[in-house]
Amino acid sequence: MSGIRRSLGLAAVAATLVAGSGTVLAADAQKGKANFMKYGCWQCHGMQGQGSPITGPKLAPNPIAYDAMSAFIRNSNRQMPPYKEAVLPNEDLQDIHAYLSSIPPSPDPKTIDLLKD
Repeated sequence: MSGIRRSLGLAAVAATLVAGSGTVLAADAQKGKANFMKYGCWQCHGMQGQGSPITGPKLAPNPIAYDAMSAFIRNSNRQMPPYKEAVLPNEDLQDIHAYLSSIPPSPDPKTIDLLKD
């Protein structure tokens, strides 16, 4: 039994090393949802990151890669003000990305019984 645990532990360490420094490893989608609300992201991007042509682009499902999202949020010079790490800590931003990544895509309208002929 301890051999299995050791193997699993080594596999976890190896996965961490392979993942690299830019990858979010310990992000929490539940905390991310709370942070999405706390930092006001929902005000422009909608409660589930669905976006709006008027207030802000769609963020979910399938958000851009964390590194690209972080770079934009930290250095935005567009309508959205930059959120520096002093305002939005990296851990909170990683959690927000995990939340956006956890949002499932909308179902295919063809699979919704009420929409069928």
